[in-house]
This record gives sequence, structure tokens and C-alpha cells, in this order.
Amino acid sequence: MDGERKFINELAPSMTLDQVFLVRDKDLRTTKKGDLYVTCTLCDKTGTLSARMWQASEQIFQSIPSEGFLHVKGRTDEYRGQLQFIIDACRPWSADKVDLADFMPVTELDVEQMWAELLEILRDVTDKHLRRLIKKFLEDHDLVAAFKQAPAAMQMHNPFIGGLLEHTLAVARAARALLPLYPKLNADLVLTGVFLHDIGKTAELSTGLAISYTERGQLVGHITIAAIWVQQKADAVAEETSEPIPQRTVDLLQHIILSHHGVHEYGSPKLPAIPEAFFLHYLDNLDAKMYMTSHAIDNDADGENPFTGYVRSLETRIYKHSGELQ
Repeated sequence: MDGERKFINELAPSMTLDQVFLVRDKDLRTTKKGDLYVTCTLCDKTGTLSARMWQASEQIFQSIPSEGFLHVKGRTDEYRGQLQFIIDACRPWSADKVDLADFMPVTELDVEQMWAELLEILRDVTDKHLRRLIKKFLEDHDLVAAFKQAPAAMQMHNPFIGGLLEHTLAVARAARALLPLYPKLNADLVLTGVFLHDIGKTAELSTGLAISYTERGQLVGHITIAAIWVQQKADAVAEETSEPIPQRTVDLLQHIILSHHGVHEYGSPKLPAIPEAFFLHYLDNLDAKMYMTSHAIDNDADGENPFTGYVRSLETRIYKHSGELQ
């Protein structure tokens, strides 16, 4: 390998590279002329980069790990406003030869400080049934450990170790700040919903050499997993006390979880039907969108263009200089 390592967020069109990336999502495809080519995603701690290798073969495709390290030689170029990498040559690379810290994206914030702040916000919950339910989740030490490690998503927002906690805390902060403006909302239900709305991602996503969906995540999904866990924890509370959590409370909390994506096409089994569900949906969406816009600006490859490349998840290009009023 030649020269100093370049991270994905440092790349620009027309750069040549000879270095190692984490690779995933490989696929062997055929051009209109019948030639084989490989597509895959290259990853490091700063992001992901789509890659193609033209005039490939079945042997080359099989040599590329499904989730592992790949030494590539090639060049960057721009296609439809997005940076991509053209692989001229590649070979598998041993994990023993790399520094994993270069490849696994991790939150830049202190995990334990974030967790302590989230617990402090949850202390605002006064309903005794919801407090016992939260306590039952917090007593699940394996789940808490997974919560601190899990990403919030594969790619869309907070796609890094600790991302779930970072996102949940941001939504909790926003909820606590805005709840006084809407006194008719059940604040206890909102804050408990904030804590639990994405907790199923601890089972939906895995963090091995790359963030990926688990088998359970593909089959069931984090929304349904979380709703199931709420009922299971409520049942566990009922076994330990003579005063079970009212089923209506459980149903309302499950509804908030099941509807928090807002629309069916984004995976919500139910549409919001209570004010607290609408409130959480928009706060959740707001935090995700703010991450997407700032990430697009911070990682745009073209320093001269005042707009980013097209951001598919936002269906637009982001103007970079709105904070620079004159």
C-alpha cells in the first residue's frame, strides 16, 4: 500500500487509492452486453462508499469477503452527483493486519455520560406503573449493555456504535424541552415511549466487522420486537406484584412504539392515533433529519460547490452555508 491512509470523508473525485477498506453488500451483476461486474460497499469509521469493478469474473467475486477486509487499488469518480470508487484490482486482507478503530464508526460522545443523562430524564416519569416497567428494562443488564453499543440505523442516521443511545438521548432532550408547551400531553407516556421506541434495534442490528441486520431483525424488525418486549416486561412485573400494570397502559405504550415511523411505507404497523404518538413521531423524525443534513454537509466531497450532492434519503441537495448570514 502506498502513502498515508485516506478516510472516506476525505475523498474527492479523481483520487487514486491503494489501501484497505471494510467491505459488505457485494453483488455480481451483468451489463447489457453480458459482461460481469461487481458492486459492493466500502466502509471505514467515517462512512460508506459505493464501489464497482468492471470486467470482473465469478472467481474475483468469490474472493471478495461478504463481511471482511479488502485491499483495493483504483480511483474515485462521480456518478449522478454521488462519489463512487472504481476498483481496478483487489484482494482479501486479514483482520489481523488492520487497526479496527479505523473501520468501526463510534460515537464521539461519552457513552456513560449520555446514559446517566438519559436516566436522569427518565426520573421525571411519575406514573408508578411506567416507573416499574422502566425499572424492569433497566434490570436487564445484557439489554442495557446492548443499548449502549447499538447503532441507531444501518445508514440513515447515527449508524455507529453508540448511535442508538445518542439518538434516544437527543429525542429525550427535545421531548423534555417541548413538553411544557403541550400540557395536555401525558408526559410520562411520552418519556417512556422515547426510551423504548427504538430499543428493539439492540436485537435488529449487529455490530461485528460491519453493522448489519440480524436474522431476527430481518424477519421481525425493531418496532415489533420492542412492542413484544413491553408486554413481556409487563408480564414479568405482574408475576412479582399483586398490582399488575394496567393493560390499557401497556396498549398505549405499544401503540406509540408501533406508530413512531408515522406511515405504513416506513414500517409502522399502525398510524399514530393518540397525541403522544404524533409528538414522538415528529421528534424522532426531526432528530433523524437533523443528523442527515449535518452529515451530508460535513461529508460532502466537493468543497467548491455551495450545495451537497443529491441526498436520496432527503430527496434534495443541502445548501452548506445557511449558518453564515451576512
